[in-house]
Amino acid sequence: MPNIKSAKKRVLVIKKKNLQNRSQMSALKTAIRKFNDAIDTNRIDEAEKLLPETYSIIDVTCKKGVIHANNAANKKSALAKRLFDVKSGKLEIVIKKDNKTIAAEKAKAAQAARDAAKAEYQRQAAERKEKAAAAAAEKTAKSGGKAAPAAKGKKEPAKPAAAKTGDEPKTLSLTEKLKMKKTHVPAAAAKAPAAKKETAAETVKDGAAEKKPAAEKKPAAKKAAPKKETAKEDVTKAEETKAEETKAE
Repeated sequence: MPNIKSAKKRVLVIKKKNLQNRSQMSALKTAIRKFNDAIDTNRIDEAEKLLPETYSIIDVTCKKGVIHANNAANKKSALAKRLFDVKSGKLEIVIKKDNKTIAAEKAKAAQAARDAAKAEYQRQAAERKEKAAAAAAEKTAKSGGKAAPAAKGKKEPAKPAAAKTGDEPKTLSLTEKLKMKKTHVPAAAAKAPAAKKETAAETVKDGAAEKKPAAEKKPAAKKAAPKKETAKEDVTKAEETKAEETKAE
């Protein structure tokens, strides 16, 4: 830090002017940036309106001594040349895009591709269904002509079914008659077990009939009780006789 009063004042003045120069330089840069952004986004009318404003800001900064006069002239000519090249078509503008816009465009393109693939798959599926339906219709049309003879051939063998009821037709082959005999044999054999069952039922009834006399014997056991009473009477009579004999003595 300086010790002299004038030196101290000079330090303060330089600091103040430095801040002023910085603010003027930032104003110049923002004006030039706005002009370039208008051209980059293909807003030529807005760029034409901003060109004189940027010229005035460049002149002010040059008068204040922030930039040199030649530097100011170079900046003006560069801005004018760029605007002229865009108007004349010498310079092709490539619009700059942010990362967000680029990602959104990529997602949109991917979605469009997916939709197109889905639509193609649905179209192919519809074509396959139509072909399958046409093939099925052709098959049914072909099988429709053959279905009538097949049905007639199936109805003819139904005649032997009448043989089960006992109405045998006169025009039967030997093999059919043998088959009919084989079918009748189990029917006769099936009656034998029924007879056996009847005999078993009869045996059960006979056993029940034989068991009935055993139930009738129970009253005979009850009649034995009076015999015991007669034995007691005999004992009492014997005692009475003994008593009489003792009295007689």
